[in-house]
Amino acid sequence: MSALRVLHVIPAVAARYGGPSVATAGICRALNGLGISTLVATTDADGPGRLDVRCGEVLTWDGVAAIMFPRTHSESFKRSPALARWLHEHVREFDLVHIHAVFSHACLAAARACRAGRIPYLVRPLGTLDPWSLAHHGFRKRLLLAAGARAALQRARGMHYTSTEEMRLAEGALPGLPTGYVVPLGVSDDLFCEPRAVASLSAPYVLSLSRLESKKGVDVLIRAFHKLAEYHRLGPWSLQIAGDGEPGEVDELRALANSGQAQHRITFAGWVSGPARQRMFREASLFALPSHQENFGFALVEAMASGVPVIASPGVNLAGDILAAGAGWVADRETFVDGLGQAMSSQTECRSRGRAARSYADQFRWARVGEQLIEVYNAIRGAVVHQPIRPVAQAGTPVGATR
Repeated sequence: MSALRVLHVIPAVAARYGGPSVATAGICRALNGLGISTLVATTDADGPGRLDVRCGEVLTWDGVAAIMFPRTHSESFKRSPALARWLHEHVREFDLVHIHAVFSHACLAAARACRAGRIPYLVRPLGTLDPWSLAHHGFRKRLLLAAGARAALQRARGMHYTSTEEMRLAEGALPGLPTGYVVPLGVSDDLFCEPRAVASLSAPYVLSLSRLESKKGVDVLIRAFHKLAEYHRLGPWSLQIAGDGEPGEVDELRALANSGQAQHRITFAGWVSGPARQRMFREASLFALPSHQENFGFALVEAMASGVPVIASPGVNLAGDILAAGAGWVADRETFVDGLGQAMSSQTECRSRGRAARSYADQFRWARVGEQLIEVYNAIRGAVVHQPIRPVAQAGTPVGATR
């Protein structure tokens, strides 16, 4: 019996696009390890530039097989006629297509090709169907829904959500979506294996690691740090901000960091990856993510796997689970300064919640994610599923497929 062949379509995989791109490679590696054949089809988009790759040829990208095509124009839509043609000509070579994202040319073209070739497909919306996200650039998204995105969603065999909250919000915002399956993303086993480097009692730091864009709420975190300094509540704490973004947004954040009493406690580390990224997690005393909206929070889960407690806004869809597991704190963006001050007030409590965070994060190992996805693939292809799909636990309770 030949291996199941799954095509993964995503608008772009360059590092600047953050978690969605990293997670797609992780999904494919996990599936490959379980005997599933995968190929990633994408564009060469890399912000204003292009990836230095040979387009139209299968290559190895981040450890998985991929084929890339030129993005002709539009950074937001990432139009690629060559990718659309390839999908139309080759989609029948696969048993199933897993589409990552909604509002882009690659995703709409993949859905059309699947319908024409009668190939089942699954859509991972990446949080874009959350009401907050739908309202962001809302006019453009309404146009795209009318121009084909709604049909692409409604005619999918299933939706892949990474948390129960993401599914609840999407189904409330767009009634009539296909069956939803909640399967989380995974993080590297190396994070669990590395010994926890207990931060120095004399120099603990809060870590923020994300794309530096308005959605992530890094400005909220910086303002909270300034307020705590003003109230003389910082003690020995500092703030490490890791990540990169559009130059204008980064400049604004740097200016904000230099405009208050905590300016000498705030450091911008730039883009970090590999061993340096893991070291930042191991040495942090607290991880902060006050996002407007976050369907999963890849770096957040990496921090918990490293034994770091977290503080998140309710806009992070895992917030309820984090509270239930005792893995950190949840604070509204409007009152984030008080929540952050409470989290920083006791390193003993930080270490206790850090241990709970690592225990909670154990469910996010890639091998488990791969097994769950195979169950989903079998379900949408009409095969018998012998065990229930086991997604992110909601207060300890497995959640299966819903309609």
